[in-house]
Amino acid sequence: MAQSPASTLGELKASGYEALSVREEMRRNLMNKLSGDGEVFPGVIGYEDTVIPQIENALLSGQDMILLGERGQAKSRMIRSLISLLDETIPVIDGCEIPENPLAPISAQGRNLVAEHGDDTPIRWMAREDRYGEKLATPDITIADLIGEVDPIKIAEGRYLSDEEALHYGMIPHTNRGIFAINELPDLAERIQVGLLNVMEERDVQIRGHKVRMDLDVLIVATANPEDYTNRGRIITPLKDRYGAQIRTHYPQTALEEITIMEQEQTQLDMGEHRQQVPAFMQQIVAEITQLARQSPDISQRSGVSVRASVSNYEALVANALRRAIRTGEQDVVPRISDLPFIMPSLQGKVEFEAMEDGQEDKIMNKLFEDATRTVFERFLGDQAEVLALQFSDGLNVTTGESIPSHEYDDIVRKVDGLSEITDKMGGDNSAVRASVVEFVLEGLHLNQLLNKDRVSGRNTYSG
Repeated sequence: MAQSPASTLGELKASGYEALSVREEMRRNLMNKLSGDGEVFPGVIGYEDTVIPQIENALLSGQDMILLGERGQAKSRMIRSLISLLDETIPVIDGCEIPENPLAPISAQGRNLVAEHGDDTPIRWMAREDRYGEKLATPDITIADLIGEVDPIKIAEGRYLSDEEALHYGMIPHTNRGIFAINELPDLAERIQVGLLNVMEERDVQIRGHKVRMDLDVLIVATANPEDYTNRGRIITPLKDRYGAQIRTHYPQTALEEITIMEQEQTQLDMGEHRQQVPAFMQQIVAEITQLARQSPDISQRSGVSVRASVSNYEALVANALRRAIRTGEQDVVPRISDLPFIMPSLQGKVEFEAMEDGQEDKIMNKLFEDATRTVFERFLGDQAEVLALQFSDGLNVTTGESIPSHEYDDIVRKVDGLSEITDKMGGDNSAVRASVVEFVLEGLHLNQLLNKDRVSGRNTYSG
């Protein structure tokens, strides 16, 4: 029969429990995971050889850390994953405002409770999820939010202003024995940064004239955009120096990593009886659009192009394919080239354009779509382009469109010699996939200036 956990300080002492600091605890658990098969940051793609080793080194060194990176680089996800390195539960004094180590309380309230009750001091067991605190830095944050404030109710109850127990503690003391994260650190006012420095360096809490020495046991991590952190001087130098590790995150370095994240993070739509199948070339086009946007001079690179852009575009692409399948009565949901314009609203909401005349945004988006399609076409079919295009020189023309049922594309496959072999090679085992391959081939030929294209009423006619 399993022994029930200790419920009093005396039982905890008798059990031989040894309390570790947060840094020692996380260091020990990280070492155990590294020596086994435990995954420290599940679901994080593309950081295995860059960011993750740096974070592991910071944790092994017991350092506070700051993650620098543009939006959508999994900074918050990485920080929240640190919770897995905490023990499943730890004992704290029951009835105390902040989580206190029963064996060594640091607040006046905790010390008084232990002095009053001795070994009968009640304790409770705190889950690792409750040991994490997070705050988005905004200019209106006050010392009271992060550190604490004099509690008027306690003063009204008869406590003196000089009494430490007259204080109400803020978020950081409430995360004692845990992890506290500050997102977008440069947005904190300088006077708040000074208060944070005191907590990290001096281990004291200063509130309205009170100087309370509290050896808080908190791992403080932060995130920031490098533009704000390094160029605008919005971090006070002593606070910048206090962070032991400054770790630079990055966007996925390959299209394959981008695709893996897209598939992992996409919202799983209720397809009913429909079957979703996204051809590899369509996945690569969505990934290339984002990667090209990160290099475009027409798009602000200061704010970055988030991986969420890829995920949202992928979801919008599949959603339009589902809409078509429902409308045409098909079972297979397969995105096509003609679905790409329908991702424009999701992409425009994820990027910031450089200053320009009105109406240029659509042109920039269309160029991204064309460049991405051309790049992927060269990857898949570059060596077959001219042979296919020659068949259109004698007057052959074909019409495609987002609303055309998939089975009508089988006529195009029969008309163009060699197209059947290409669709078979690219997984065209049903009419919906064949339709997607046909549109990809025709658009690729057009973008390589081997076919003409006329667009009328949502339909595209390709000719020699």
